[in-house]
Amino acid sequence: MARPVTLFTGQWADLPLEEMCKKAQDFGYDGLELACWGDHFEVDKALSDDTYCNRKRELLEKYDLQLFSISNHLVGQAVLDNIDERHKAILPEYVWGDGDPAGVNERAIEEMKNTARAAQKLGVSVVNGFTGSSIWHLLYDFPPTPREMYDAGYQLLADRWNPILDVFQECGIKFALEVHPTEIAFDIYSAEASLKALDNREEFGFNFDPSHLIWQGVDPVEFIRYFPDRIYHAHMKDASVTLNGRTGILTSHLPFGDQRRGWDFRSVGRGGVRFEEIIRALNDIGYGGPLSIEWEDMGMNRDQGAREACQFTKNVDFAPSDIAFDGAFGD
Repeated sequence: MARPVTLFTGQWADLPLEEMCKKAQDFGYDGLELACWGDHFEVDKALSDDTYCNRKRELLEKYDLQLFSISNHLVGQAVLDNIDERHKAILPEYVWGDGDPAGVNERAIEEMKNTARAAQKLGVSVVNGFTGSSIWHLLYDFPPTPREMYDAGYQLLADRWNPILDVFQECGIKFALEVHPTEIAFDIYSAEASLKALDNREEFGFNFDPSHLIWQGVDPVEFIRYFPDRIYHAHMKDASVTLNGRTGILTSHLPFGDQRRGWDFRSVGRGGVRFEEIIRALNDIGYGGPLSIEWEDMGMNRDQGAREACQFTKNVDFAPSDIAFDGAFGD
């Protein structure tokens, strides 16, 4: 099973898409996972211009690159979040508008519906992204948090995302939440609670990313085995935990790349994620989709890292056995 190895373009959106395509082809990638920001994939243009999606496809084909999914993390974040000035920097102007929080939430909801429609026009079956969370700030239970406040957060998930997912259903598209701190689902049990809040509807699953689990102490392999029918997409991304007696797992309000942090992202293969065990688990659940590299390493040149990560991923991927090793022992 040679799964296609793709590169998520979110961290490269400062570059025009064609330049990104040239790099990805040179690095050895089989395809791209297009971010819905920069000029990589613009939802509004996809819906307003009937030639837009075909032109994107033609550009990818020019460089022999496949396309399996698009990702709209930034707008998805604004669906459930308590909106503040931070969101202005990550949202399209037409979603931010005047910055009124309720208006931003509503425009983000409509944009995620339109993302499903745009994905259908583009001919992909998965949209990866974030949901945001109205209850992330309640993570540490002090002052003591009434259970009703958490329940209200999951109810808000149902209230705001079910109408979005109705459009995904109409379009035949899956939404794959990247389980991640600051999202409504950030570990195994919060992911389980999110599925329950949405009545386990089929349109909602997960973009598996081990880097966000490992530093929390959650085994990424256990996540795969816990949700075998909900892994709709897979990111290859690494992280390293470096607790030395002074560093803390909550990172002390320090930016990524600061050596005083207790954990940080690493280029694939250079951190603590056991990717061979992940491949074995993906084989066990029958996942045949792309392995999409999300490259984030503040301490490494991104071109070198992306090239190296591509080859690492191709080397670590393997098909399950089609024969028992002891089948040749005789009757």
